[in-house]
Amino acid sequence: MNKEEVLAELTALRKEVPGIAEAATASIDGMLIAADTDEVRPEVLAALASAALGLGKSAAHEVGMGELREVITRCQSGHIVIYPVGRKALLVLLGDEGLDVGRLHVRSRPAVQRLADILGL
Repeated sequence: MNKEEVLAELTALRKEVPGIAEAATASIDGMLIAADTDEVRPEVLAALASAALGLGKSAAHEVGMGELREVITRCQSGHIVIYPVGRKALLVLLGDEGLDVGRLHVRSRPAVQRLADILGL
């Protein structure tokens, strides 16, 4: 794994999609891999994203709706979006209230694949 390549992907995604404020990747068990953050504690973000992704996967399985694509939490002042990266990692993005979630999905899906390739997943 090349941490610099992972960080470059996070930074590029923040530049491509206006409204992304923070970005991080973590292992599926919540261990931080890399972060491009300013305001949040990246280790805490990684752990919380892991828990949220796990709940999302369990819910998707329980209701029989297929493989989980992402978990989106909309808050008063923005969004938390979590994508699985392969079966062993995740991407978590924090966006402001003006984040174009549709554009985010279009831009993030190729980034998720590139991250999976970089991480060897």
